[in-house]
Amino acid sequence: MTARYIALAQRLGHRRWVAAVGRRLVPFDCWLERTTGGRLSIAWPLPRLRLTTIGRRTAGLHTTPLLYARSGADWIVTASNWGQAHHPDWSANLIANPDATIDIRGERIDVHATLVRGADRKQLWDAVTEVWPAYETYGKRAGREIRVFRLSTR
Repeated sequence: MTARYIALAQRLGHRRWVAAVGRRLVPFDCWLERTTGGRLSIAWPLPRLRLTTIGRRTAGLHTTPLLYARSGADWIVTASNWGQAHHPDWSANLIANPDATIDIRGERIDVHATLVRGADRKQLWDAVTEVWPAYETYGKRAGREIRVFRLSTR
């Protein structure tokens, strides 16, 4: 059942309406994950984390749920912004202050983010598109190179 659910979600992920609905469900999904200690999410069973960054203008904490891939001991996330033309705020926050925190199923981990470029980006892009193939579609729709970040334990 789980493999079929993932395959269906990955196929539907390319459709524009999935991104539109997904964007609107993020606040509910954050609440659901927070209240269940990370056990439940709309994105289940895809690998997901909650990234908390420090706002570059406000210095406040901002939390965003993201899908991720693994590369060794690191987590790889993309700033796809559901295929919108602009980069998400959290990615600009990481560029301004790369120290952040991730929460995976209730476990909090301090991380340091690195914006990945060049050959390393290609390899990590392949890893994240294996998890969520629609990132390829999001990149075409956005008309920009989607930022890829490596999150390493501090």
